[in-house]
Amino acid sequence: MRSLALACLPLALLAIGCGGGGDAVREPAAASPVEAEAPARGPVRSFSYETLDGRELSTASLAGRFSVIGFVATYDVASQAEARFLAGLFRDHTPRINAALLVLEASENRPLVEAFVATLKLPYPVALADAATIAGEGPFAGLHHVPSVVILDPEGKEAFRHVGLITQESLEEVLRRLEREGARTAR
Repeated sequence: MRSLALACLPLALLAIGCGGGGDAVREPAAASPVEAEAPARGPVRSFSYETLDGRELSTASLAGRFSVIGFVATYDVASQAEARFLAGLFRDHTPRINAALLVLEASENRPLVEAFVATLKLPYPVALADAATIAGEGPFAGLHHVPSVVILDPEGKEAFRHVGLITQESLEEVLRRLEREGARTAR
């Protein structure tokens, strides 16, 4: 009996691997984050969150520069990587840009968020999101996956959105493209 089961194992694995023919759903090929279409720059994103150190992370506090905002959670390894990529971006490009982190977790998790920030030695403002933002509503509607990144232009309009992990190098390339586009429209 045991030998029959072992003999059938390769056939079972083959059937599983084939997935039943043409009915398989495939993920579309992901475009490079740099090639992704920027949303139409609509109205200014109006928001205000209190940072862990009691300051304000808001439309007004970020105005005047491109601002890269990461959306993360403490329990997610990719979020930890994104927070580090933003730290490198902030270190290499301040004062040219702003960077900030918005943690999509309930206020009860504040001690965990503080430990997350201290462990990663994050040099930029970090705030806890409100319930509407966590639910994917509010000023960043539709964005409730972690990690994610939004880039606001100097006026506070959304210029770029990426769901999933994006490296520092890719963010730098996106920023260069946005700056070039801004320079062209300013002429």
